[in-house]
Amino acid sequence: MTQLFHLKECSSTNDEISKFLLYENSDFIGLSTYNQTKGRGQYGNTWAAAAGKNIAYTLAVKAESFVLSDFIFNYYTAVLIRNFLANLTDHDVKIKWPNDMILKNKKIVGILIEKKKINQNNYFIIGAGFNVLQDKFNEISHAGSLLTLTGKVFDLDDFVLNLHEYLSEKLKNMPSEQEIIDLFNLNLFRKDEISVFEIEKERQNGIIRNADEKGELWIELERDGLKPFYHKEIKLLY
Repeated sequence: MTQLFHLKECSSTNDEISKFLLYENSDFIGLSTYNQTKGRGQYGNTWAAAAGKNIAYTLAVKAESFVLSDFIFNYYTAVLIRNFLANLTDHDVKIKWPNDMILKNKKIVGILIEKKKINQNNYFIIGAGFNVLQDKFNEISHAGSLLTLTGKVFDLDDFVLNLHEYLSEKLKNMPSEQEIIDLFNLNLFRKDEISVFEIEKERQNGIIRNADEKGELWIELERDGLKPFYHKEIKLLY
């Protein structure tokens, strides 16, 4: 059963989605709002969005439907959202590890995936914030929107409906684990390019080589050689 709900305003679609999982067979239930007041990002970060211009969207899917690890599921979700945006905008969209979307070096989407037990079922709660029509950002911000970066004005209702249908369909047919890892690495932001990283408050040049099946990012560092990192152990400064 695939359904899409909309709230005029809510604190967080990831938190509110449980109210819509009312039935035993609730699966592929989506929730959107254009005014999210307390958005959350990865690892306790906040996600602020301009009211009426951006989209907060959450999709709840039963975890039992997937035999993949949580890391691989996260990778595949990032790949799907990346592909949806690339097809929509006709621009190359990159995945900044672990799961931000980057267009023309600007962040346009942040993703937060949680695993929750609701009504005796385990769910993947896929939350994503899309910068769509916002036209003003802090001058030093690493963020942008589909409007500022492509010049195109997207209808928010159409965007959400198409996104929901796309994700629901693609998540019903999962490729192999290796295919997912390969697709994730194919679209990895700044892969095989010299970048600047911050590790324990020290800066060091390095080159992203690949993300692996354990959710680690392998970086060849100028001083320390090839090393794996989990999220928050290293910061990409560009």
